[in-house]
Amino acid sequence: MKNYLLISNIVLTIAVIVLLILMIFPKKSTKSALETTPTDTKLEETLPIAYVNIDSLLLNYNLYKKLSEELLQQEEKSRGKVTQQAVSLQKEMAEFQKKVENQAFLNAERAQAEQSRLLKQQQELQDLDARLTKELMSKQQKMNEQLKASIDSIILEFNKDNKYHLILSNTGNDNILYGNKAYNITNEILKLMNVEKE
Repeated sequence: MKNYLLISNIVLTIAVIVLLILMIFPKKSTKSALETTPTDTKLEETLPIAYVNIDSLLLNYNLYKKLSEELLQQEEKSRGKVTQQAVSLQKEMAEFQKKVENQAFLNAERAQAEQSRLLKQQQELQDLDARLTKELMSKQQKMNEQLKASIDSIILEFNKDNKYHLILSNTGNDNILYGNKAYNITNEILKLMNVEKE
């Protein structure tokens, strides 16, 4: 998700720079058209832009809810497996410590073999935890890619009439400090997304 936000911020920065350049150095035909535009013209006609609030979009997007639930279930299952094995290992280590204190081992080699076995189990548990964490991260990355592709395709379909020249994303009010509600197309996109994926 962090990579998606970073990419979104970079794209938005570039888009704002391009927009500023176009506004500062307009083509002559564009300039004359703007000069002849009456002052009471709607803002939408002079600025064909819109924005989508990504946080609101994802919170209400059925596919996102489904994928997030699957990821959460896998995470809970992974944590449960690691926790169960950790509790079992902790019991074995406590028993080993009692045996050492009570000198229950016949010889030092037997105690050392048992200690080695427990250390090996501990390492295997750490490896399992790392592997499961990596699997979760991989699944989350795939989920993010799937969501981005889905959002991108819906935005393209939504704007097939080229009504908007620029559609920005706004995450947690990071990128757009102020945006007229008339430019917020989040609900329109959300309706289209939830219909498409059902």
